[in-house]
Amino acid sequence: MLTRLSRPRALALCAVPVLALFGVAAFAPLPFTLAQPGTTANVLGTDHGKPVISIEGATTRPTRGELRMTTIVATGPDADVGIGDVVDGWFRTDRAVLPRDSVYPTGGSVKEIEKHNLDDMVKSQDDAVEAALGYLGKKPGSVDVTLHLADVGGPSAGLFFALGIVDKLDGDGHGGDLTGGRAVAGTGTIQPDGKVGAVGGVSLKTQAARRDGATVFLVPKAECREAKAELPKGLRLIPVTTLKDAVGALRTLNQNGKPPSC
Repeated sequence: MLTRLSRPRALALCAVPVLALFGVAAFAPLPFTLAQPGTTANVLGTDHGKPVISIEGATTRPTRGELRMTTIVATGPDADVGIGDVVDGWFRTDRAVLPRDSVYPTGGSVKEIEKHNLDDMVKSQDDAVEAALGYLGKKPGSVDVTLHLADVGGPSAGLFFALGIVDKLDGDGHGGDLTGGRAVAGTGTIQPDGKVGAVGGVSLKTQAARRDGATVFLVPKAECREAKAELPKGLRLIPVTTLKDAVGALRTLNQNGKPPSC
């Protein structure tokens, strides 16, 4: 026999399973990663006492200014992220809540992921050398470039490694610094032919860049919208799609011209 429930009682009964689900979610780990602005590193400087970029077989030039690659810091692939962490991250501009598989797409153990990230960094460095020397019309066989940057994994420093090599060998091409003496920051992968790729976490990287004194930020053109979302005051965005774009934009800026903007 069916009994008709009053509306208040029906709503109360419906709320029970919903509240139960919230109760479970409050304690269950969720498939998210929390990220925040990480460190930056000047590729024209040193790291643990060693030059980040060492070049043999060609004359290098002293450089002024900074070319700062940027990073994010994310919770590990095995970290427990609860609903409280997620809600807190959604309401903060200095935090981001990301699907775990977007940060750690390869899966695997922590050691396997660390190895994958280091392998990506090594390949990124090789591609950066090839892209930079190709842009300058130099052959890798006669110019030997060594890149050293500890404790950083992944491919997102590729563009800035390439720019650092160009600056040390050629500057702006007219006797000046590629940076114009500024603190320039940014991010982007690099391919051997000089194409720049998107990386993710850009809105957090702009915060890290401005925190560490940068006034210009080079961003893969495809990520302009994300970069503008939480853009710190005093940081100028310049979109790029190739190494040639990036060099050209910095040269234009040094000549008091108007480079592209997002």
